[in-house]
Amino acid sequence: MLSEVHSMKRLCRLLNIEYPIIQGGMGNISNATITSAVSNAGGLGTIGSGVMTPEEVEKLIVETKSKTSKPFAINIPINVNPHSKELVDLAIKQQVPVVSLSAGNPAAFIDKLHDAGIKVIVVVAAVKHAQKAEAAGADVLVAEGFEAAGINSNLELTTMTLIPQITKAVSIPVVAAGGVGDGRGLAAALMLGASGVQMGTRFIATQEMPVHAYYKERLLKASDQETMVLGRSVNQVRRVLRDTYAKNILEQEKAGITLEEYNEKTSEPYHIKGAIEGNGEEGYMNSGQIAGLINHLPTVEELIQDIMKEMREQLAVVYNEYNVEEASI
Repeated sequence: MLSEVHSMKRLCRLLNIEYPIIQGGMGNISNATITSAVSNAGGLGTIGSGVMTPEEVEKLIVETKSKTSKPFAINIPINVNPHSKELVDLAIKQQVPVVSLSAGNPAAFIDKLHDAGIKVIVVVAAVKHAQKAEAAGADVLVAEGFEAAGINSNLELTTMTLIPQITKAVSIPVVAAGGVGDGRGLAAALMLGASGVQMGTRFIATQEMPVHAYYKERLLKASDQETMVLGRSVNQVRRVLRDTYAKNILEQEKAGITLEEYNEKTSEPYHIKGAIEGNGEEGYMNSGQIAGLINHLPTVEELIQDIMKEMREQLAVVYNEYNVEEASI
């Protein structure tokens, strides 16, 4: 158990957080309220910049600072947000403690952020991506399996297989994402060599999350088969809840859809229509496969404490049973 504890503490010291739990940068919905709630509860809250303008993101940063004195991050999806360079400059201007880079090559930004004293997390989905990010200077890697919500890697590697391969290939802390929603998931990630976890979907089903009640209700009632994957036909993979709008897009894919048509139908206005307005007929809601594990709506503080408690219990069971078996050999 000492190696797992050391690994967690290494991540927490690096990011100056209490618990090895990071909130995923969910564009349009991870605003100042949820970000500050996660950071105040001891994790690392993250503002998701999505496709927002620098002016919109700056307002969220200022508001987040007014609600927490703890470290937080902003996620910049490099190839998704047309203002990526400006957002990096904004993070430096506002002295954001941590920047999470995803959906593109982070190499051009890491040194600039480091020069400003900012820690850099890079989201990866394969061993070669992890090695390149480490070589470029990333402080932490988030290794995201195909179970995760929203835009995903078309490589479709699962968290269970991805984490041990990446942790073997790099020396910097690795955070597991995709398929994690409780303390058992955190314990499993630690056993696979990760230093912590990143969660998105599970934080949606919390009291502080500013999304439509219908979205939360769908997650609370979700079965193990509640999510579906869009975009395979155009090599733009996204995992969403199985609602009317999403099913219609899948049918259009089967009939033949262009990349431009797909991108338009999955653009941010339709995400807002689903997630913020609760309209599953005219918009979509991102969701990871852990939706089937969600059955209550805690506060962020309660959720993080429950996860840490369950993690400790799970690790204790594993090690106690191992010691008994070892003694009987």
